[in-house]
Amino acid sequence: MKVLSDADLVSLWERGIRRHPLDRALLILAAAFPEIPRERLADWPLGRRNQALARARCDSFGARIQGWVACDNCSEKLELELDGQLLADAGTEIESGMDEPVSACGRTFRLPTSRILAGALRESDTTEGAARIAEDCLVEKTANIHWSEAELAEIGEKLALADPFSETRISLHCPNCGKDWHATLDLTSFFWMEIEGRVRQILFSIHTLASAYGWSEAEILALSDERRALYLEMAQS
Repeated sequence: MKVLSDADLVSLWERGIRRHPLDRALLILAAAFPEIPRERLADWPLGRRNQALARARCDSFGARIQGWVACDNCSEKLELELDGQLLADAGTEIESGMDEPVSACGRTFRLPTSRILAGALRESDTTEGAARIAEDCLVEKTANIHWSEAELAEIGEKLALADPFSETRISLHCPNCGKDWHATLDLTSFFWMEIEGRVRQILFSIHTLASAYGWSEAEILALSDERRALYLEMAQS
């Protein structure tokens, strides 16, 4: 695993700006884990993917995750502060081997992956998407299976229990109206917003220093953070 440099972040942003969040997550992982083929990354269970994203995020931006959410009852703006290291250190090791199969409805399933989720998102509604996930996760393929709603619910529940880090739920309380509720932390979208914010700062510094000294983008990105900040300060004085 490598810490993402400013050059890495700029490249990620440029390649992922028009991509789906699933693709953005794989782009980030491919940059942070260059030793692992991207085909393997796409077949990681979602919990392992999220754990790896949390590690990459902590190494690049620190463990503290800060943000805000609006209460859906009174619209009060609530500030959040989470420890990303808790998710990064949870669950199985990133390089662990085969995952245990899951039994549901008398059949055996493997855990959903980014590739399987991408296929489900192409379906027209949530029921068809759930059926697509069940079919793609099924270990022993059988033609023309008709899944009932009860079966899809059981399969979904069993898969979620077997991979608890596939979704990060946080408990929230509104001090204004007193409402308690749970929300899902979309780590990929949060990480991507941080990348976009950092890239804007990087490109501003490149523009300023290139205008002041005539340096190329590569030369500016090669500077240490400390030297670049000092040059930027002098160029703006």
